[in-house]
Amino acid sequence: MAEPKCPYFLKCGGCSAQHIEYDVQLENKKAVLARAVGDVDVQVFSGPEYEYRNRMDFIFHANGLGFRKKGDWKTIVDVKGCVISNPRLNALASEVRESFSGADYFKVVQHSGTFRYAVVRTPQEDSSISFVLNSDSTKIQEAIEKVKEFAAKTTANNVVVTYVPSKTDHSTSEDFFVVKGVDMLKEKYLGKEFLYSVQGFFQNNYVMAEKMQEYVRGLLQKCDTSGYHLLDLYGGVGTFGIINADLFSGVTIVEEFQGSIDTAKKNIAVNGVKAEALCMDAKQLSKVELPSKLFVITDPPRSGMNPKTIQTLNRLKPSVIVYVSCNVQQLAKDILKFREYKVKSAALFDLFPQTPHSESVVELVRKE
Repeated sequence: MAEPKCPYFLKCGGCSAQHIEYDVQLENKKAVLARAVGDVDVQVFSGPEYEYRNRMDFIFHANGLGFRKKGDWKTIVDVKGCVISNPRLNALASEVRESFSGADYFKVVQHSGTFRYAVVRTPQEDSSISFVLNSDSTKIQEAIEKVKEFAAKTTANNVVVTYVPSKTDHSTSEDFFVVKGVDMLKEKYLGKEFLYSVQGFFQNNYVMAEKMQEYVRGLLQKCDTSGYHLLDLYGGVGTFGIINADLFSGVTIVEEFQGSIDTAKKNIAVNGVKAEALCMDAKQLSKVELPSKLFVITDPPRSGMNPKTIQTLNRLKPSVIVYVSCNVQQLAKDILKFREYKVKSAALFDLFPQTPHSESVVELVRKE
């Protein structure tokens, strides 16, 4: 048994494994992945056990900021600091707490009130706070003025106001405006620079995300990629495709969210690589013309890959498929559908210590 570092452990509905020694957490996660991939040795990569997260969605409530109570979504646990968040993030959360004490917070049962979330993001050399407001509130203008006052004194680089309807529980939206700075954040992986939206997805653990990028690149460098094309599927803002573009004759990034594709195009230009970015649902992959000499990196959401996408990949017969997964159970189901492929290698990346979640990288190669 380990001594939990968090005073809110088992009260907050967040991390659930602080009472388990970290090496045991890793062994448990490794065992789950091993069952999914079969008779393959699983490599394990880990980093800081605490202070690793660079994004948190804090909820406004009567006493300040907090998270949902474990097993009770209607109740908010007041949190003065989060031990899995990096120090910069906690410092910005404290700034919000001090400035918005007594603010008109959103009451989740009544669907009334104004301030819903403070989404704090702290990549290595940047920072943002998104104030998520109830767009149906009658006190919007008053809230905006309060955010503007805060923006003038906060140490955060960027401040935005985001609107979400009262009966929709989201902490991001396309309906937002910038109060201070810009609406894009910057991060670097392996010497490449990446922009991403304050409203968009990006890995929340920099140290482990870069280790995973380095590992995937290492897998590709061991292969003969000369004359081959790389398909970066569910590509987001293009990290995998851009980082590995120099190894291939061309790169195609496919992503269904237009905002991510627009940013991917900026990242392609910033990094000076040869690649194209297509806005398309992966299940429509059959409409894309791709060279016969093909490698694939696929990084689907928790729901996994659409059966039509898997069907198209089986028809295209890429030499190698690198499957990056945040859901081991779905990964196990999907890789069974690649009947002409075998698992060559598997690795676990613990991007989420103190929780049951992790990322996996599985290398599939065509059977001879």
